[in-house]
Amino acid sequence: MRAAVLARAVFPLHGYGGLERSVYDLVRALADRGVEVTLITPAPSREEAVSIHPAVHVEFIPYRTFPLAGRRGTTVIDRGTAYPLWGMRAGRRALDLVREGRADIVHGFGASVVGYARARRRPAASGATAPLVLNPQGLEEFGATDPARAPWKRAAYLPLRTTVRVCAAAADAVIATDRSLEPYVLSHLGIPRERMKTIPNALDLDAVDALTDGGSVARVAGSHAIRAGERILLSVGRLEENKGFHVLLRALGALRKHGGLEAPWRWVVLGDGPYKSRLEKLATDLGLRDTAHFAGRVTDRDMHAWHELSACFVHPTLYEGSSLVTLEAMAHSRAVVASAAGGIPDKVRPGENGWLVPPGDPSALAAAISGALSDPARLLDYGRAGRAIVEREFSWKAAGDATVALYRQLLG
Repeated sequence: MRAAVLARAVFPLHGYGGLERSVYDLVRALADRGVEVTLITPAPSREEAVSIHPAVHVEFIPYRTFPLAGRRGTTVIDRGTAYPLWGMRAGRRALDLVREGRADIVHGFGASVVGYARARRRPAASGATAPLVLNPQGLEEFGATDPARAPWKRAAYLPLRTTVRVCAAAADAVIATDRSLEPYVLSHLGIPRERMKTIPNALDLDAVDALTDGGSVARVAGSHAIRAGERILLSVGRLEENKGFHVLLRALGALRKHGGLEAPWRWVVLGDGPYKSRLEKLATDLGLRDTAHFAGRVTDRDMHAWHELSACFVHPTLYEGSSLVTLEAMAHSRAVVASAAGGIPDKVRPGENGWLVPPGDPSALAAAISGALSDPARLLDYGRAGRAIVEREFSWKAAGDATVALYRQLLG
């Protein structure tokens, strides 16, 4: 079986985010199951030789956008203009692969596959005879995971919404990545229920375990002067406003002011982005510069080491898709304090493996963190429960098998 997989970003070529990680794990899971994968994605921003998987062939399609598109506030505009245009070119390349007999199925993320979707309107005439699978991810452009979105953002996302609907209309199957997203997939994309398939975003637990070693943990602890008994509150994500790190800083500031956390403790955030300078200023204003550590982008191995060093994972996002970073913390047997946003409630279950709070509520977040750290035994119990949930429901062993089964069903 041969599959063309299309995505605007993939780890490690384009950073470390939910989409990037999902694509990376998917193509590796497919390759491990004997599927011949051609991954179509933009070229990385810097020259580097990176092998995603020995059996995955990568083709780069140039992504052309406007000057200064990487600056804060321009992401939405880029995704409403440059991204659909890239999806036309990438989709046409997938069509070439199908015509050449090099792809039996096409699997696209978001608008990346619109060029092929348009050809599917007349498959016999165009040669777009391979079934199309669409993964729309968190449907952020429709507001499914961002209900408080500003009006200007809704308007800017209109071209992207239109493009994704074109892809969905042409798809033989549309994947919902969480149970909580099922009604949004049906309502926003207008597809019949029988064409929706729920396959959760998942983790490669073998890879997580292989990247976790005592030597890396000791090295990271030593290089960052972590003291004995110091409790690490860990967050991972791009430094953007929607991740809610400013809400977390206000919660930590209140806890510090009112003595809600016993010393020593430290908040560590892994990731970079356009909001960094504002977060650093806010940390200074709140008197948290000595306890808020912005570690920036780190290697995969160091990221897993930080999880092992942490006492608790905190994800204060204002809106969210599936939240792979939450699953990674759970894979490390860490309890989670998170916003009840997007697909997070499918994973973080109050009273079992963590705490959920309303998005954007620093008081509720502060109370949850204080309660979590006040009971070390419960933290351990919740962490073990979280690992069990990932093994049972969110591992690539199950998700990879389900994806290949879907391909075989569509191919008859």
